[in-house]
Amino acid sequence: MVRSIFFNAEGETTNDLSIVDMQSALSHPDGMLWVCLEAPTDAEALEILQDLFHFHPLAIEDSMNTGYQTPKVDDFGSYIFIIAHAIQNKVGEEQLMTVEINLFVGKNYLVTLVQEEDLTPLKNIWKRLERDDRLLKNGSDFLSYGILDEIADGYMPFLDQMDDELELLEDRVLEKPAPHLLQQLLHIKHSLIYLRRVISPQREVINRLSRDEFPMIDHQSQIYFRDVYDHLVRYQDLIESLRDIVGSAMDIYLNSTSLRLNEVMKALTIVSTIFLPLSFVAGIYGMNFEFMPELHSQLGYPVVWAVFISIAVGMLYFFKRRGWF
Repeated sequence: MVRSIFFNAEGETTNDLSIVDMQSALSHPDGMLWVCLEAPTDAEALEILQDLFHFHPLAIEDSMNTGYQTPKVDDFGSYIFIIAHAIQNKVGEEQLMTVEINLFVGKNYLVTLVQEEDLTPLKNIWKRLERDDRLLKNGSDFLSYGILDEIADGYMPFLDQMDDELELLEDRVLEKPAPHLLQQLLHIKHSLIYLRRVISPQREVINRLSRDEFPMIDHQSQIYFRDVYDHLVRYQDLIESLRDIVGSAMDIYLNSTSLRLNEVMKALTIVSTIFLPLSFVAGIYGMNFEFMPELHSQLGYPVVWAVFISIAVGMLYFFKRRGWF
């Protein structure tokens, strides 16, 4: 799907432009054209990226690549090419997924390409444009800031969700460690590693955009990019804190299971130790000798049981005095 909007110097907006209208809009240096490609076909993408805007083949190849690509920013002189990652799934879903957003930022235009439809950051930007045209009025760099800011804001609900889950898991691990709790901890750990792998290079992208490195990013927009950078730095610090909490919770789980195993082994050891002398006594009287003093005694059997009980009680008392249980 191809969506487009053009904001001219008189403050008028035009939606859903044709290719000819887009070409005409590009000839107005004081205007602002945004072309948004959402899950486009190869023919649609090539018609816009290659035939209309004449972007570099490497940038086109990167934007149409469906595999994972690290967030980055490339300078092609008259425009910059940005790869960013946004959260794809909703809060509460188990598997954390991100989707790549490609931005071509020129002086009077912005082209975005994403392989999903109705992605939340872009959908929020389109809604904002319906009631506020400042994103278009302030140029392509400011519109790019708006998109990247929406992407950054999408990370926080998931970090809050993981924080709440970890708080509950810590309590459950202390109360009663179970294998499914360890699975949940590992799932959160993998999600945090995945987020760090995305946010860390994306933070460096925003850091470059907040400096005087690209001519199409004016000084006023750099201030806004610094705000996004501060958010990502805070998110990365939070990720590291959550990873430490996950590590501590896993240590608690492993120590608790080891402690429970030690208690079980202690009980089994005490039982085995008590039965060792009893087996010894029973073994003696199980020998087939004809001349044994107690064999023909009427009190022999109860005396042996008295010996058994005395040994067991005595050993339990001894273990208790030593603090072994």
